[in-house]
Amino acid sequence: MIIKKLSLYNFKNHSEKKFEFSPQINCFVGNNGAGKTNILDALHYLSVGKSFLGNTDVHNIRTGEDFFTVDAEIQNEDSEDIIRISQPKEAKKIIKKNDKSYDRMADHIGYLPSVMISPYDSNLISDSGESRRKFLDSMISQTDSEYLFNLIQYQKTVQQRNALLKYFIKNRLWDKDSLEIYDDPIIRFGTRIFLKRREFVEKLNPIVQSFYHIISGGREKVSVLYESHLLEGFDAERPEKKFSELLQENIEKDRLLTYTSKGIHKDDLLFEMDSVLIKKIGSQGQQKSFLISLKLAQMSLIRDLTHKTPILLLDDIFDKLDDDRVSQLIELVNRENFGQIFITDTHRERTENVVKKINEESIIFDI
Repeated sequence: MIIKKLSLYNFKNHSEKKFEFSPQINCFVGNNGAGKTNILDALHYLSVGKSFLGNTDVHNIRTGEDFFTVDAEIQNEDSEDIIRISQPKEAKKIIKKNDKSYDRMADHIGYLPSVMISPYDSNLISDSGESRRKFLDSMISQTDSEYLFNLIQYQKTVQQRNALLKYFIKNRLWDKDSLEIYDDPIIRFGTRIFLKRREFVEKLNPIVQSFYHIISGGREKVSVLYESHLLEGFDAERPEKKFSELLQENIEKDRLLTYTSKGIHKDDLLFEMDSVLIKKIGSQGQQKSFLISLKLAQMSLIRDLTHKTPILLLDDIFDKLDDDRVSQLIELVNRENFGQIFITDTHRERTENVVKKINEESIIFDI
């Protein structure tokens, strides 16, 4: 998958920008605040239909304008597609492929897989489990459209169950039978998600370890582990049994808390170094090396599962790493043949030197 052309209209600080890209390396160079990261965010929109930075769609409309559009010409193996994302101020977002709107957002996810390496990645280590769950869900969704459907249905059902629990406490009511209506869909969708997450992390972990060994020189051993309420006492012969037991055992607790306290919506990823959480003992350099290993493993696994090479978005990464780690990253990117790459940087000369090391066709855009 190659992005040949990109056009931005009223997207963030760009009133109108057009690019024709190299199939290999594309660099955006300019001062801080020029809008380099915004271009990468537009490419992220093309991939998953939303901002990498977490901004709401309407807030990405340029100040004083009524809409934004992101258009791209994308080369497949045997055809070219036109993707257009448009967001009016007063209407919902529309994503079109070759002038035909998708019926569901989930139908677009996975068409153009991507991986972003950014200074914001440190939040994956320092933040709560929610950010790591979103990261895991985003990875799997790019490889499995059915997973995204199950996730949406699960979240919707948990929200409905929580609303009923709040209704009961507010009105001093209790109807266990009404609450148990939600058990079947929560168990069904939740178990599917659990099994997929567990399988995915089992595949991801050794790839992360391999990349970290290369980047760090093998001085420590890192691990990515899956944490879930469903793991303890899990029965592979009856995978839904554990979830059913959890809901029954915690029904009185949920009644008091007015929300569903157990389930896959509480899952987490544990990032460990030598069997201790990396946020507790890892130096800044070790944490950065781990995060790069994690993202490269994400890219490798998505490619293996989808047979598509994700686009790689490197945001300001060379300002955040020392020269040794930059060299290791470039060597890995070159060796692994990671496909089309987009880089932002504030120093043109540094970017040119980095590109020369990769020894591929490149274009540098001054922003």
